[in-house]
Amino acid sequence: MNSIKNFITEFGRYLLLMKEAFKSPQNWRVFYRKVVFEMKALGIDSITIVLFISIFIGAAIVIQIILNMDSPLYPKWIYGFASRKAIILELAPTIISLILAGKCASRIASEIGTQRITEQIDALEVMGVNTASYLILPKVMACVLFFPLLMIMSIFSAIIGGGLGGVSTGAMTVFQYIEGLRLEFSSMEIVYALVKATINAIIISTIACYRGYTIKGGSVEVGQESTKAIVQSSIVIMIFNILITSLFN
Repeated sequence: MNSIKNFITEFGRYLLLMKEAFKSPQNWRVFYRKVVFEMKALGIDSITIVLFISIFIGAAIVIQIILNMDSPLYPKWIYGFASRKAIILELAPTIISLILAGKCASRIASEIGTQRITEQIDALEVMGVNTASYLILPKVMACVLFFPLLMIMSIFSAIIGGGLGGVSTGAMTVFQYIEGLRLEFSSMEIVYALVKATINAIIISTIACYRGYTIKGGSVEVGQESTKAIVQSSIVIMIFNILITSLFN
């Protein structure tokens, strides 16, 4: 019972904070500058790790498919077809979101948490600033705007990595791989991935902001709340992954 009560209390505080955070910014010029800054910090600085991981996971997926489906009964294009489904529907929107949760959620929670324990947030509130909107909304907007772009980059790099991995095994040619990629392709697959990416961006940014904004204690608690932000974001991402998959099928 205590666990359920604590969950309801935490969820209520989360909703109240988000209500304050999504109010209209008091200074739009400052808001735009902060969004651009957060897009660089949370989005552009994540491109390298997203591309690197996507290429190697894409190659591993295709190689595993080839090893497990190597049969004269299957046409060669089946490897490209199966890898496209796996990459677009699960790898990019889910696995990469979990990686971004580890990178971005910890950064957001620790940054806002440090501002809280050093009383910077209290100082802003004394000056009449809506600190929830000032600190949280730019981060949420930056994630919502940039994470779908990261997903598109992840899809393309994973497909390229898959082609390199598959061709290197000698099990198929580039043309057979491309034929499988193009077979029965539907734009709804990309829409599905982008919807997942957008929802995951909201999950990661809002949970991390909540954990940092409501922190109590000192530097030790900053580390603890950063860890909670990663764990809770990952759990909620997997729950919504199942829900979205059920809705689109």
